[in-house]
Amino acid sequence: MRRLPTRLPGPVLLEPDVKRDERGFFLETFRANVLSDLGIAETWVQDNHSRSLKGTLRGLHYQPGMAKLIRCARGSVVDVVVDLRTYSPHFGEWEMVELDDERHRQLYCPDGFAHGFCVTSELADVVYRCSSYYDPAIEDGVAYDDPQLAIPWPALELRVSPRDASAPRLSEVVAELPFGEPR
Repeated sequence: MRRLPTRLPGPVLLEPDVKRDERGFFLETFRANVLSDLGIAETWVQDNHSRSLKGTLRGLHYQPGMAKLIRCARGSVVDVVVDLRTYSPHFGEWEMVELDDERHRQLYCPDGFAHGFCVTSELADVVYRCSSYYDPAIEDGVAYDDPQLAIPWPALELRVSPRDASAPRLSEVVAELPFGEPR
């Protein structure tokens, strides 16, 4: 597994070694010691799996204390992380990568970042590891279409949940963000 360059400090893009032959492929999707060597030393406590149709946009969600390790096991998505750490010189900036079932890349989304994705294939399965348990009482989100963020989502007919469609803009929640000081 290799660490690929990212524009923002914090997120980590991983590319696995894929062994392919006429029967298919094999790869390691998780190996704690390798991830630690690459700068990801989280303890993972929960795995999630979502299946979504083309144009489905999920996010931008965040939960204080939760990092995620995201991969697309079927299909393809554009995956986005947004820096919500108000002390960061990169506050409000985003990183976008394509995750798919061909290259098998994974994206590490650290605590202090919001996460979202948009499905670009007919169907996609996104699986991700979480460093803390999901807690609906503290999970929150920001608008995927916030003009301040200006994320260039794919030009598709987007399928967005009512919750995500009504998420507040970053400027409306900046004073309430729980990521105000480095840990």
